[in-house]
Amino acid sequence: MIVKENPNQLIRIFLLIALCLAGTSSCRRQPANEKRYELKGKVVAVEKDKHLVTIAHEDIKDYMSGMTMPFPLREDWAYEVLVPGDQITATLVVDGTQSWLENVIITQESNDTTMASTTGGSVEAKPGDEVPNFGLVNQDGKTIGIHDYRGKVLLLTFVYTRCPLPDYCTLMSNNFAQIEGESGKQPALYAKSHLLSITIDPDYDTPKILRSYGAAHTGRYSDETFAHWEFASGTKDQVKGIAQFFGLRYFADNDQIIHGLRTVIVGPDGRVYKVYRGNEWKPDEVLKELQAVTEKN
Repeated sequence: MIVKENPNQLIRIFLLIALCLAGTSSCRRQPANEKRYELKGKVVAVEKDKHLVTIAHEDIKDYMSGMTMPFPLREDWAYEVLVPGDQITATLVVDGTQSWLENVIITQESNDTTMASTTGGSVEAKPGDEVPNFGLVNQDGKTIGIHDYRGKVLLLTFVYTRCPLPDYCTLMSNNFAQIEGESGKQPALYAKSHLLSITIDPDYDTPKILRSYGAAHTGRYSDETFAHWEFASGTKDQVKGIAQFFGLRYFADNDQIIHGLRTVIVGPDGRVYKVYRGNEWKPDEVLKELQAVTEKN
């Protein structure tokens, strides 16, 4: 059976196709008249209820001089993570009478370790504080506790295996791999120390994935026994608990996690010896600290 088309209807269809090919808004959204500028500055205040972050920013090239002013943010994670004192970079988007920040990156965390208490987090542990017996699960699916390592100097850090930033988790794991290799050349230090990498992505980083990730970083692959360097996960609450104790802030954003860094030396007595809050530390520096602690005990 042949269906006779309405000529007017055919004309409308052809017109719509032509308009689509011309890129009109009837078929696809026109790009907004946005202008983008790179912003660097320091967080002064975070107002989650107003969706505003006040930033003391540097001169914004081709747009405005440096000043302190509030900016809207369209990334909800930022209101959970940012605290006054954080150094950030971001993209300032200006679209007509509207403006906002996006692509926020914390380049340096606030030096005020008490600030987390005013934003719903815990106060960061300091040298001399006793570390609670946080429970976790290692790469073999075995339940472990922080107190299991008492009597040894424990070096721990936080990573996640899908982290795309080379100067964050990958750097931490590479640094630990170097420390693992160098400490292996010193039998006394090796026997009195232990390394622990804790994932902040427990939903994805199962013991099996951590085992593969860890063995690749030691370079021993199937021969790795994890006797000296373990990789741990746990429930979300378990991981959050130990991360908050050390002042680590992180927030899941789809398949990525926005996070800071913490690497910690815990003495044989189970107390915090030193906290590294960024990625500036070097393996040689940490090795010397580990040696100093073991020589005292």
